[in-house]
Amino acid sequence: MSPIGIASTVFKLISSVGGSSSDTSSSSAGSASSQSAQGDFSSSLALRLASMKAGSGNAVDVLGNLTSGKGSSNALDFFSTSGLADPISLISLNGKRPGLAGLSELGRNLSLFDPESAYRMMTNINNRDVNYKAQFSELTGMGGAVSEMQKAGQDLVAATTGSDNASITSALQAFATKYNEWVGRYDGTVQNGGLLAGTQAAEVALYELRQSIDNGFNGAMNGVHGLRDLGFTVDPLTHVASVDTTKLDAILAHNRDGALAAINEFGQNFSKSAELLVSANNFIPNRLANLDRVIDYISDNKGALQAEFGLGDAPRPSAIVARALAAYNQMSRA
Repeated sequence: MSPIGIASTVFKLISSVGGSSSDTSSSSAGSASSQSAQGDFSSSLALRLASMKAGSGNAVDVLGNLTSGKGSSNALDFFSTSGLADPISLISLNGKRPGLAGLSELGRNLSLFDPESAYRMMTNINNRDVNYKAQFSELTGMGGAVSEMQKAGQDLVAATTGSDNASITSALQAFATKYNEWVGRYDGTVQNGGLLAGTQAAEVALYELRQSIDNGFNGAMNGVHGLRDLGFTVDPLTHVASVDTTKLDAILAHNRDGALAAINEFGQNFSKSAELLVSANNFIPNRLANLDRVIDYISDNKGALQAEFGLGDAPRPSAIVARALAAYNQMSRA
């Protein structure tokens, strides 16, 4: 496949996984340009190519705006309805395909209309490559943690079945501790600047498990309105769980069967929610598959891309990205 065809495939794969957490990719003074370069890659490219088709753009403009951060939220919709199935293949580069030896000393392909913009595009791809690997590592860890939360729900049911009041209280407190460890580890990753910011799979995982705790139907057949009637609540701002033992003792004294039914139903439903999140063809496995696909493709074709567009700047990952990248590299070697 030609470098332009490879670039087109990269574009499609990047579109399939969405944006990366670009604001975590660099911690140096040069990070501002890297962040801009990764801001709206797919939308900007689609919009510029749609403009080309209308006769108002050219290859220089296209490459020049790949990293500008310009474009609109409707750019991809416009692109998909305009009949442009292979966007990058529309860019004319005069048929020149120099090898890496043909690049300038500064890593630019001077035979292009706009070597600097092409170089910035390659910088963008270099940064995305690192960010996607870091995201893969982080989301893999999150998937493992979801499986641990599934087991925590099952353990809660087992620990409270036929137990005395003190054991029930201890089991709920232990579950709250386990849940708070989960929140403390991953809640910040989906916030602005987090490694998984904008990643639906991660956001859904946190939301679904939190909603499972807030479900007021657990125990309804026995006169209980979910765990909140047992004093088990999640703070709406911090998402931290706590147990009001006074309230728990009161319901155990007045409606013990209802309290146990609520715990049993909650534990089963919570475990099922966690299981679905990591099941085949669901949120986390699907996102990991998309990331794996684009990571492998960039790795297999980086030489051809660099020969065409220049070397691009080497990524300068932030500390959080560097840690996740190291974990990814270790995972890949295993």
